[in-house]
Amino acid sequence: MVSPHSQLLNVTARVIARSRPTREAYLARIAAAEGQFPARGTLSCANLAHGFAGLEGPDKRAIKTIREPNIGIVSAYNEMLSAHAPYRTFPDLIKAAARESGGVAQFAGGVPAMCDGITQGNAGMELSLFSREVIAMSTAVALTHNMFDAALCLGICDKIVPGLLIGALQFGHLPTIFVPAGPMTSGLSNDEKAKVRQQFATGQLGRDALLEAEAAAYHGHGTCTFYGTANSNQMLMEVMGLHLPGAAFVHPHTPLRDALTAEAARRVLALTHERGQYTPIGRVIDEKAIVNGIVALLATGGSTNHTLHLVAIARAAGIVIDWDDFDTLSQVVPLLARVYPNGKADVNHFHAAGGIAFLVRSLLDGGLLHEDVRTVAGDGLAHYTREPKLIDGRLVWEAGAAQSLDTAVLRGIDEPFQPDGGLRLMQGKLGRGVIKVSAVAPERRTVRAPAIVFDSQEAVQAAFDAGELRRDFVAVVRFQGARANGMPELHRLTPLLGVLQDQGFHVALVTDGRMSGASGKVPAVIHVSPEALLHGPIGKVRDGDMIVIDAQAGVLDVEADEAEWAARPVAQPAHQPGNEVGFGRELFGVFRAAAAPAELGASVFGPLAGEAGVSHAGRETHLQGV
Repeated sequence: MVSPHSQLLNVTARVIARSRPTREAYLARIAAAEGQFPARGTLSCANLAHGFAGLEGPDKRAIKTIREPNIGIVSAYNEMLSAHAPYRTFPDLIKAAARESGGVAQFAGGVPAMCDGITQGNAGMELSLFSREVIAMSTAVALTHNMFDAALCLGICDKIVPGLLIGALQFGHLPTIFVPAGPMTSGLSNDEKAKVRQQFATGQLGRDALLEAEAAAYHGHGTCTFYGTANSNQMLMEVMGLHLPGAAFVHPHTPLRDALTAEAARRVLALTHERGQYTPIGRVIDEKAIVNGIVALLATGGSTNHTLHLVAIARAAGIVIDWDDFDTLSQVVPLLARVYPNGKADVNHFHAAGGIAFLVRSLLDGGLLHEDVRTVAGDGLAHYTREPKLIDGRLVWEAGAAQSLDTAVLRGIDEPFQPDGGLRLMQGKLGRGVIKVSAVAPERRTVRAPAIVFDSQEAVQAAFDAGELRRDFVAVVRFQGARANGMPELHRLTPLLGVLQDQGFHVALVTDGRMSGASGKVPAVIHVSPEALLHGPIGKVRDGDMIVIDAQAGVLDVEADEAEWAARPVAQPAHQPGNEVGFGRELFGVFRAAAAPAELGASVFGPLAGEAGVSHAGRETHLQGV
């Protein structure tokens, strides 16, 4: 066994020390609930009768007798997300497998799930980030009936997995497994799709051609095949020990996928207090699991959204992390995968090349993951170096690939694509932000250019259409944070800036908004904190200010006289935030008003139990002005 890397140990030690009061408070809460099984045994007869009244046959009898463990199914099924459409049939598979194993399963509740791919650039996108909080609360509502000895969470995409996990962690005493549905088969390549989008942006192609290309890329059931937040979620759930090994990237509607779904039911029953292998989710997600998640995200060039989501997830388990932890690990974690937008391959190519099993093996070989963790597969992360197979109709796990089967997509620890991770902490006079550099060519990681200030992505589009952006510049797009408008993703900017960069101009983006896992080849410093609406210095920038971005050195600065900069007022938005109406935005005013800064996960949930006095690097900086 390779000794853990010193930097891995150092970051983990400081996370443990920083989190001690909040983690201890969280574990005390779990301990108070542990052993209260079967859960429904504490209910009155009237309560219990309500709990099984909607069931029939053997399931009703099993719950009534309180002898066998009951699984609560929480699902994000709907037909608006291609990734979630396969979940329609999962409850019946799960219930049948539970019966065969002497248990029972109940559909506990559904949670909302919106598709960012549909809402991009539209008013509904302003609800997207806060849908994570709604999903967390909906998960809590589903599980609060106290009828369950374990849970299965069915979700895949952007805010849905973080929301389900935050909600499930409030029931940290319940064994819980996350059940994926897998990616769609490969369609039009991501590279070709990006080219068509740029051709449309410059008027070379019409809307009919664009729609045909998009339909050829997004063509059926399963996750979108680029490596954005949805597929980053799946990788994380596996490396953090909440999936069955190898479950993430098996296609929907296949015998292997159905076998894995059934096995999840059987396995979570085995993890219940009644069956003797008690493994509650609150003890699976600990400091080492969170650090493993950060490492895996960096090694694969995963979604920048997880600089928000992992922070919020960790806090739900009483664990306090910040962007310094990401940055410190990024210095030693090599980039081992090239998946679009960090390469031409999609997640199906990644899976075929060796996938997560090979990734985990490689990172363990480099001492860059904690092996000594609890997982739903058993003790030790080595379980996740195996992959599932159906042999004579029986589900078995065998050792995964020992060598990459395509080194253009996936590499081992000794031949990485680059020696450090794909994420940088950026800081300077404009605050703190993050940049995903794994898709940015090295020669484009340093930009010094005058600012052009915008208050929306629509304003950038208008300037582009008017031909006003054919020059070197840094687009500073402000009032896009969680407090201002819910922090929608600014994907409309990617093809526009990409066109200008391809024309030879030096361009970059600085914003207090989000770009997510689809941020690509243009340098983009995002999540800048404090956001402009919290009086962050990004609100001081004026047209013509010389902006300096150095992703290698982690510098985000403005060339300005110190005294003049200190005296310069922070701009205020043209309209008062919180007055947005239409598409449900008026219902989310309370969320916007309560949102924490980005480095605290942009969450609306309050301080953790035991958090008084907890301090860590960078936190005071971005909380100024709150």
